[in-house]
Amino acid sequence: MKNRKSLGQHWLKDRDVLIDIADHASVDDANVVVEIGPGLGTLTSALFQFFEKVIAVELDDNLAANLPKSFPGKNLEVVHKDVLSLNLEELNLPEKYVVAGNIPYYITSPIIQKFLHADHLPQKIVLLIQKEVAERLAAEPGDYSILGLSAQIYSKVTLGPVVKRDLFTPPPKVDSQVVILEPLEKPLASEKTMSLIKLGFIAPRKKLLTNLTIGLRLPKEQLQQIFKDKNISENARPADLSIADWVSLEESL
Repeated sequence: MKNRKSLGQHWLKDRDVLIDIADHASVDDANVVVEIGPGLGTLTSALFQFFEKVIAVELDDNLAANLPKSFPGKNLEVVHKDVLSLNLEELNLPEKYVVAGNIPYYITSPIIQKFLHADHLPQKIVLLIQKEVAERLAAEPGDYSILGLSAQIYSKVTLGPVVKRDLFTPPPKVDSQVVILEPLEKPLASEKTMSLIKLGFIAPRKKLLTNLTIGLRLPKEQLQQIFKDKNISENARPADLSIADWVSLEESL
């Protein structure tokens, strides 16, 4: 079937890589996986080697209609909807479930945020995404972004294998990488801290002190003293602070 560029469809054709992704998604006590954007069902087939049931969420009309024909006798539920508008309660998910998918690059962040902030958290989220974005999700202080911080505040983030672009049909312009997110029972920071982080990243390349002076409308001297007390350099950029630094800074403010 012809891919639809508007939906960011690129079919992964390497069987070994598909099995590897499904293996990374497997959890001993989770038998149900929600697959985002199953497409032609290549990853779906691999997931059935590790899960009893696949709930496939597919926006494309033709793909959603044809997918069940490829898996006769399998416990496959196809949900023809946009995953971002999907109410997870409609899926009647068990207590423990997993999320997996080879997802369009342009909706990576909203998909991650949707499942990390769900009332019913998955055991694990395993996604094949743009390599550069995967690296941002797993970044360390000095290379942090809002995306990376928000992911690491709510989950343990690890990187899986890199998947070269020529393993897709049609090939995308960049390589991909598997990212594994394991949601935390308790986030490492509060929503107030997350709001401060967003304020601090208003101008990511500028000094954090400058951004917060403008954003919080506080005297620069007051912020300088707080930075000194918290052992944070006045020359620090937003990307330089650890999660613990942000938490400590928010508490002081």
